[in-house]
Amino acid sequence: MNLSGGILAAIGNTPLIRLGNLFRNSGFEVYAKMELLNPGGSAKDRPALRMIQEAWKAGEIGPGTSIIESSSGNMAISLAMICKYLGMQFISVVDPRTTETNFQILKALDAKIDVVAEPDPDTGEFLPARLKRVQQLLAELPGSCWLNQYGNPNNYLSHYHTTMKEIVTALDRIDYLFCSVSTCGTIRGLAEYARDHGLKTRIVAVDAEGSGIFGGNKSRRRFPGLGAGIVPPFCRTELIDRIVHVSDSEIVAGCRALAQNESVLAGASSGGIIAAVKHMEQEIAPGSVCGVIVHDKGERYLDTVYSDSWVQNQFGHSER
Repeated sequence: MNLSGGILAAIGNTPLIRLGNLFRNSGFEVYAKMELLNPGGSAKDRPALRMIQEAWKAGEIGPGTSIIESSSGNMAISLAMICKYLGMQFISVVDPRTTETNFQILKALDAKIDVVAEPDPDTGEFLPARLKRVQQLLAELPGSCWLNQYGNPNNYLSHYHTTMKEIVTALDRIDYLFCSVSTCGTIRGLAEYARDHGLKTRIVAVDAEGSGIFGGNKSRRRFPGLGAGIVPPFCRTELIDRIVHVSDSEIVAGCRALAQNESVLAGASSGGIIAAVKHMEQEIAPGSVCGVIVHDKGERYLDTVYSDSWVQNQFGHSER
């Protein structure tokens, strides 16, 4: 089996573009790593592929294996795409925050969907409930495999060996790198590469208000894929130079600004990153080079971030 052929060959080597309109008067340059142009529509294609490749090479999975994963959307879509190509069944354990668009994409890729309707009674979070359901499915389905995106080192190693190397190759230097956090796989891979190669890049973690990753009071978060209800195993705060929390309304405004100024229709976490750069605009030295990770496609948020009626209902105002 060719583990990097067909559609899999299109994963990675995404373009890096300058956001010259949105930050025209900032005094510094901002370059966007366009992870939304991966074939599965997000940065999750990279870790999904590496986790499957390494498990396949180790003999842990093969044709006919049922792959199970807990995912709020993007990782599920990436795994569904790869599993379909390699002849494996994919079962996605999701919760009610998963968008209808993501449901439709998963169904189109023949994924089986298992919805956890109630949060964990002890924590009030859906993630522990989803992980409990994963364990139940593993026990029920002989020959099934949980890749465990939350604890599999190939998650962050994919970004160590590809994403950050591509950014550094494209830019003479990078002074600030903004990355959203959820499982913390992306930011760990980027930050460990910077540390191991002696880069002076300041790593900025962008988290959602209400997230429990870096402490603070947990509260409602409207968007999947940004923030988490627990401290993920991959989280290494010593690798992070700055943490910026952004509100849901700032996320919407950031997404809208990216679309209106750069014609980039991106997902919620990317809007959060734009908001974080705006937060730090006055402290970033003139002439600095900043990198931002544009994580996923905005089409998956047409009924939320880009819906005027939804924004009006949620926030009592329009972002136009």
